Amino acid sequence: MLTIDKLSAGYGKVQVLHGISIEVPRGKVVTLIGSNGAGKTTTMRAVSGMIAPTGGTITLNGKRIDGLEPFHVAKLGLAHSPEGRRVFATMTVTDNLTLGAFPRLTGSRPRGDVAGDLERALEMFPRLKERRTQLAGTLSGGEQQMLAMARAVMLNPEVVLLDEPSMGLAPILVEEVFRIIARLKSEGVTMLLVEQFAAAALAVADYGYVLENGRISVHGAAAKLRDDPAVRAAYLGGGH
Repeated sequence: MLTIDKLSAGYGKVQVLHGISIEVPRGKVVTLIGSNGAGKTTTMRAVSGMIAPTGGTITLNGKRIDGLEPFHVAKLGLAHSPEGRRVFATMTVTDNLTLGAFPRLTGSRPRGDVAGDLERALEMFPRLKERRTQLAGTLSGGEQQMLAMARAVMLNPEVVLLDEPSMGLAPILVEEVFRIIARLKSEGVTMLLVEQFAAAALAVADYGYVLENGRISVHGAAAKLRDDPAVRAAYLGGGH
């Protein structure tokens, strides 16, 4: 489904990723964990076209997407819920969600039932349903995170990238976010998840990769990583 092979990327002369390889099979949740500054968000940005890789390849359903502009990547079915949410603050909740389906509305992706998917998204995120006519900029941080996730799903994507969906949220909202991720998984949505709460990420994921200083240090079945003493000591300690 999504294959990252020997990917290198960075910012200007600063190289952040050093030849990482990640496989995200169809219908699976794969998580990428690591400390701050390890390169997790850089990975997501390179995959979605926000930055251009300096080496390696990225393929989606066998088609190379590395180096493409983000809108071309979205047309091919990759949705990115970015770190920091980045909702359209002066637009309503409904308009933000409709914008997530823009490639479907313009014919660059199969249209399907956009109106039905909008109602489904609002049912999945009941807080958003209550606030569907409210401006996105007036939502709480947790509500904006849910909106960013729901907007990504509105693309009817092949793969969803979720970058730090629990960042800055109260514990009760973190639980709700992971409940929604688990529901999307049960519906067969393919996801690459970057998450600061490694234990929660490994609990919902099928497979995991540990990123250290821009390199994959260990990877394996999520259950295996949860039981790995080194992973537990580094990422599953107090506060997780």
